[in-house]
Amino acid sequence: MPSGPFTVEEARAAGIERWHLRSRRWARLARGIYVPTEIAQTPLVQLDAATRRLPDVAAFSGLTAAWLHGLDVPPCNPIEVTIPREAGVSGRAGMRVRRRPLPAGDVVHVRGLRATSIVRTLADLSSQLSLTEAVVIVDEALHKRRVTLADIASLKRVAQHAEPQSASPMETRLRMILVLAGLPRPKAQVPIFDSNGRFLGRPDLYYEKQRLGIEYDGSGHRGTMAEDNQRQNKLLNAGVRLLRFTAVDVFQNPPAIVLQVRSALQSS
Repeated sequence: MPSGPFTVEEARAAGIERWHLRSRRWARLARGIYVPTEIAQTPLVQLDAATRRLPDVAAFSGLTAAWLHGLDVPPCNPIEVTIPREAGVSGRAGMRVRRRPLPAGDVVHVRGLRATSIVRTLADLSSQLSLTEAVVIVDEALHKRRVTLADIASLKRVAQHAEPQSASPMETRLRMILVLAGLPRPKAQVPIFDSNGRFLGRPDLYYEKQRLGIEYDGSGHRGTMAEDNQRQNKLLNAGVRLLRFTAVDVFQNPPAIVLQVRSALQSS
């Protein structure tokens, strides 16, 4: 029995008639393409099915390619594809099809599928996303060692803000709020020790001269609150001031973040 996407013709060859495909056991992914229902929503299955609707010269790109390269982004909303300009292909439902030059050197096979290389993928996303969101993607690629700073040197708009030490998308967004507001760029993930050389903590962002740490409190903070509080107390006792911000601050009130950080820097 089929374990992945299959066409009606392949179903018949396996002894499955069209009327069988109307049962809840099978899910229709696209015209003439079906899959076992229990795996229908997994990204790789959806991408595998998409390849059956595309010419051989197509390659997954954008966020879809970024996901294939191991980055934490949504890959199928919609599925993003690049096709050479000369390929005569119309649009596809559920896909965003871009017609761009696609040299052989820009295409790799990842998880068994054709996709733009990680460098080409980051270049494409850097031109499609806002500066902050492009830096978020690039920071993750650097942190996971999918690329080096040298690899992205040509992406000047983004590379100047990139930070390999950034540990999360929200940390990057918080840093970019400060930088784009004209504040000095803080260091990322700096280890801090006491006078006896004992490790005290590692703030998300840190202004070393002013001994000011800045941290993002995400949803996981509740599960580690006791440990986080102990770490914060050690840093405070060592003369490190801390400011903490949440998703509400980052997405809904960036000016308040800038105001608080600027005031803290000026009062040091």
